[in-house]
Amino acid sequence: MRDERLSQLAKTLVHHSIEVKIGERVMVTGHQIAKPLIREIIKEIYAADGVPFVELRDDEIDVHLAEFATKEQAEIQKEWYAKQLEDVQSFIHIRAEENDATLSELASDAMKLYGEVFKEIDHKMVNERKWVLLDYPTPAAAQKAKMGTLTYQDYLFEVCSLDYKQMAEKQKPLFDLMEKTDRVRIVAPGTDLSFSILNIPTIASHGKKNIPDGEVFTSPVRESVNGIISFNTPCSYRGITFHNVKLTLEKGKIVHAEADQTDKLNEILNLDEGARYIGEFAIGLNPLINHPVGNTLFDEKINGSIHFTPGQAYDDADNGNRSMIHWDMVLILREEYGGGELYFDDQLIQKNGVFVTDELIDLNPENLNQKEAVR
Repeated sequence: MRDERLSQLAKTLVHHSIEVKIGERVMVTGHQIAKPLIREIIKEIYAADGVPFVELRDDEIDVHLAEFATKEQAEIQKEWYAKQLEDVQSFIHIRAEENDATLSELASDAMKLYGEVFKEIDHKMVNERKWVLLDYPTPAAAQKAKMGTLTYQDYLFEVCSLDYKQMAEKQKPLFDLMEKTDRVRIVAPGTDLSFSILNIPTIASHGKKNIPDGEVFTSPVRESVNGIISFNTPCSYRGITFHNVKLTLEKGKIVHAEADQTDKLNEILNLDEGARYIGEFAIGLNPLINHPVGNTLFDEKINGSIHFTPGQAYDDADNGNRSMIHWDMVLILREEYGGGELYFDDQLIQKNGVFVTDELIDLNPENLNQKEAVR
């Protein structure tokens, strides 16, 4: 049976997220299990007079390709992908997790080699092309979220269905405030962190790059970060999940990192110099995402949360940090997670995950929970 929610999601991706134009070439990448959504996306791209291309992916094959490649072979592969990038104007990336441990089997040396070789391609794709990333509901993703498969499907469609145009309007006061803010301070259990965001561009995110969405982000001035931050959600990176991650930063650099897998955590942070500096600071705003589900694309949008990101900065909110990694780590500041306070230039703007200033109260969940109109 055709699920109308897939059709609506495809419309959002094609007409809102990347806004396909006449004659535009769109690459759709996804796993076999996501074919029902891919079919709907193809239909919508044609309806917009675009030209769809499809590349089906497989995590086990991707690991195998990286595991045995020499640097010379990886460079040749990069050149081929670079030519593909030149010929396509936009991308829709559909992740469909079937076994989240698959990527963890890639040895760190192979991961580092592939990361270094493809870093330029990834950077160009993210910063020079239209793109959107989303996740397809799978039994594996449902299991990680500790939900039944059908319950998880309902959850995914629900949190993806917000009125992103309305969200864009309500994000403007926070965007304006962050644009003129210098000092940020985050205080929570095990956390007292300070940094500057002065003169770093702010980006309001409302369905143009991610579905689901709902965040406003920037980057800290690279060497300005000082203090300790303790994350109260699981931090996943390429199939490995870390718990109780705690970072100590001095003059922007992570000088101490610990977790339940401290050695593996530091192995990732040692992949290159930029991995120990921060490339993003963001405030999560999705009113329907309340708790972690083990998927960063969702967890970083949790209302009443912030995320802090070791690694690469985005070009449109650039602090100059460069790395092969970009690892969003989430701290929930709501009361049931221990509470916390967020200050901009010594003014309290959020307490226990609730905005407390008149200009920002429309971003609290009860004021932001509006569904997208069916087209």
